[in-house]
Amino acid sequence: MIQTDKLLDAKGLACPMPIVRTKKAMNELEPGQVIEVQATDKGSLADIKAWAKSSGNQYLGTFEEGDVLKHYLRKADQAEEKEEVAFPHTLTNAELQEQLGRDDVIVLDVREPAEYAFGHIEGAVSIPLGELENRTQELDAEKEVFVICRTGNRSDFAAKQLAEKGFGRVKNAVEGMTQWDGSTEQSKA
Repeated sequence: MIQTDKLLDAKGLACPMPIVRTKKAMNELEPGQVIEVQATDKGSLADIKAWAKSSGNQYLGTFEEGDVLKHYLRKADQAEEKEEVAFPHTLTNAELQEQLGRDDVIVLDVREPAEYAFGHIEGAVSIPLGELENRTQELDAEKEVFVICRTGNRSDFAAKQLAEKGFGRVKNAVEGMTQWDGSTEQSKA
């Protein structure tokens, strides 16, 4: 049994809410204290890890019990904390739509496979955020990469990862698929 100082119930919430609630709860903790975040959104695993890395807080691990993911984080002390900075290169969905069809562009969808299956931009490459670090070699670093997710949060983390790996032309589609009004396609089961 892991000793925790706070329990956060984020079950039933979809991205970005588990992260939003975690940020708020972490502000109530003292440095060194541990929080358990319970979530049912499968994407929360990658989201929590990426947020912890970008904020300086320590991701301790996750246990899965049935449909519930139990994430454990330790609050950073002042020396470890990092100021969260949004990825600076962004585009709107309208701007993204204007770029579709170019040969030197990749649309990278970093949502979970089920989200992608039920509606994605035609031709988009599906690499969930949690797999991106190990699958960047599948992407052509010479092309411009437009990263999209559900709300613009997960894609922000992904854009930062790609930039750290040497991708020089990356933009985050900040409005996400929730505001996409262009055509979509579904994956066959």
